[in-house]
Amino acid sequence: MIPNKKTSIVFLIALLPIAACLTRCLYQSKAQDPRGRAYAGSASCMQCHKDVYSSYLHTAHMQTSKPAGSETVHGSFAAGQNTFDFGTGQKMVMEKRDSGLYQTGYVNGRQIETERFDIAIGGIKAETYLYWKGNKLFELPMSYFKSLHGWTNSPGYAKGIINFDRPIVTRCLECHTSYIYALPQQSAIRQQPEFEKNSLIYGIDCERCHGPAAQHVEFHLANPAEKKTHFMVSYKSLTRDQKLNTCAVCHSGNRDQFEISTFNFKPGDTLENFKVHDYFPQKLNLADLDVHGNQNGLLSASKCFLMSNMDCMTCHNAHNTDRGNLAMYSQKCINCHNAANHNACTQKMGAATKTNCIDCHMPEQASGAIAVQTATERNTTPYQVRTHRIAVYPEQPQKIMDYLKNIK
Repeated sequence: MIPNKKTSIVFLIALLPIAACLTRCLYQSKAQDPRGRAYAGSASCMQCHKDVYSSYLHTAHMQTSKPAGSETVHGSFAAGQNTFDFGTGQKMVMEKRDSGLYQTGYVNGRQIETERFDIAIGGIKAETYLYWKGNKLFELPMSYFKSLHGWTNSPGYAKGIINFDRPIVTRCLECHTSYIYALPQQSAIRQQPEFEKNSLIYGIDCERCHGPAAQHVEFHLANPAEKKTHFMVSYKSLTRDQKLNTCAVCHSGNRDQFEISTFNFKPGDTLENFKVHDYFPQKLNLADLDVHGNQNGLLSASKCFLMSNMDCMTCHNAHNTDRGNLAMYSQKCINCHNAANHNACTQKMGAATKTNCIDCHMPEQASGAIAVQTATERNTTPYQVRTHRIAVYPEQPQKIMDYLKNIK
């Protein structure tokens, strides 16, 4: 039976809602990444880059922010280990409840405020935590410091004062997350930003460093035999300055002011174009560069850097977790430095010359930006970070030799 024209028209009309539904589903699928349709979402990278993707999941970059919970908050909630007493009638207690984990402040035994652990930041040396109040984010007063195995005051907090009101601004999240949408401000007067909670992308994901990948993924899934990269900037093709700019987005300190959010930065961009042009901070001397967060500035002041074409990736593979592998990093040094030219060093340090250049030439130093305090010790404890200024530190060899003697 051949359908007549009228029947065909009715059939096509009946299909319209189905087609509209399918179109909407496809659109939503493409637009599900909060950054827009140009982004595929990092999970899509696993389809072709499984080993690299699996390795990267465990790196400090990918783990730099995550939902706070029993698996991601490592401080103790056990009685006797969950309290930070300021010694002035004030104390903070970390509490585990049915509805989640909380930090609660008490003054002379009276509860004054309690807020939930919502987001965990960091995790290599320390963890700090954020909580939501409406659409605004604030830092919780207590952090966990791994080397002390205990709770400490959070970075930037005055000692001995319970304070839940330290706001989190966009710049904090630009270095610890891949994206969050800042809601439009209702006033021209600068206010604390408000965010769209559901737009938050935790960690530093693949597309944060490599750029939007939707076209790249679509093309290569349709053309699996094509090995040449399409619709994606190759890191190897970038100039030295462009490579450094990619890392400097988060590793150049926090003194610069930005008029364009670095969430918009893509490989090949010039970071200087994102900054406030009429902002002239006091020129920094080398001694002013803090070891926390200013790896780019410290590296740029190194003789190794100035006399070579090295960049961050000369020593770092961002896809792997190589932290603490001093022998591997020392081999990077030896690749450029002839051991014969370090005879004096060899005589003094012996085999350590080949396995540990790092502790002598990139020692851990105390950050001037962060200091922590334990509940049992009123003195602050330095927050040690390895400097990225590669140099000769005359005191370091003796320090290492004394350390080796003490552990024997």
